[in-house]
Amino acid sequence: MPAWHLREYHDDDLDQAVQIWDQSRQADEDPVFPVSEVMAAAKAGQTAVVAVVGDELVGMAVAQAQGKRGWILLMALAARWRERGIGSALLAELERRLRALGVRHISALLPAGAAGSQALVNTGYRSRGDLTYFEKLEPLGAANADVLAALGGRMLPEGLWDAMAGMEREKQVVERRVVLPLTEPALADRYGVVPPKSVILFGPPGTGKTSFAKAVASRLGWPFVELFPSRLAADTSEGLATALREAFADLAELDSVVLFIDEVEEIAAVRSGKAVDPGHGVTNELLKLIPVFREPDARLLVCATNSVRSLDPAFLRPGRFDYVIPIGPPDPTARAAIWTRYLRDAGDSVDLGRLVAATELFTPADIEFAARKGAQSAFEREVTERRGRPAGTEDYMAAVSETRPTLTLRAIKEFGEDIDTYSRL
Repeated sequence: MPAWHLREYHDDDLDQAVQIWDQSRQADEDPVFPVSEVMAAAKAGQTAVVAVVGDELVGMAVAQAQGKRGWILLMALAARWRERGIGSALLAELERRLRALGVRHISALLPAGAAGSQALVNTGYRSRGDLTYFEKLEPLGAANADVLAALGGRMLPEGLWDAMAGMEREKQVVERRVVLPLTEPALADRYGVVPPKSVILFGPPGTGKTSFAKAVASRLGWPFVELFPSRLAADTSEGLATALREAFADLAELDSVVLFIDEVEEIAAVRSGKAVDPGHGVTNELLKLIPVFREPDARLLVCATNSVRSLDPAFLRPGRFDYVIPIGPPDPTARAAIWTRYLRDAGDSVDLGRLVAATELFTPADIEFAARKGAQSAFEREVTERRGRPAGTEDYMAAVSETRPTLTLRAIKEFGEDIDTYSRL
């Protein structure tokens, strides 16, 4: 076997480090320090050492210094490089670096039988059976608020879920599959239901995918963060893949989050197979980041796309996304509910049935635009005539005739085909 040596952790070790961590943990192991937090600590300059053979990373250890106390956050070894003294060497190097920082009391908190346990015993650590571990998840605090602000995220107002008019079919699916397991985790666990960590919403433009993501965040009471790939690329000279990795590292500092990526096909399109394709690196990076994002509790990734058929097959597989949910155009009942929301006190002056029938190819956004245009027309007339005549059916019908619908019969046909091919509920 070739020789191994130790060195400091580098940011470009992230992908291999996550793979090593995945090999090290047992199938049912619940780590005290999630890998996202550990990698964020390493990136922030905490003590981190790796063992490498050539360009291959075969082991990693991370510790955090707090005054005179140090905590070992991670011990991970590649499966075929265990029992070769690498774990003990990593610990010795960690200790040397911690001592240089003034640390005199080093502790490790690991699940029973976790990787690195034997190395701890071999290097003089003793197990204490007289301690009980307590844990509590605090609500969003000041430190989280700073991170949230830096990411451009926010806490959304309550009630967005109830305020969504129409779309009852889609609301029921999202409610049952996504919201309920996350709001009732103890009950879900009792029935063996694993709360979702990532979902894809697909459908024609303007059907309400963004609104659904925001409504879910409002319902859960979690911070909402939207990543814009084009903005990430503009904010760094090091490329979109690097910007994505840094953004996900920042997200790891939040206790809970709904992360929304709209038009995700921009960064997860079908790869061409050509090595020189610049999109490969971005797609590969996102594919590696999603499993890391899914590790902690209170995380939900919502990706939206107008073209699910353009997404890379590896991106769509169940290991990365729990559900692929269609968000379609509103049916007559939904259109009536949406119109009613915007007509306000129009009452008998509007023939709702005519408006519903005339807007078959309209999205919720189209209906909102037409409703506002009709109201504006009536308002301008009243400014001139002062007759107290409210907006009526003809005002709204005129607005409908002047509004170009987002949907086409072809788009609806393709959406139906996509439901049969891609939806996973």
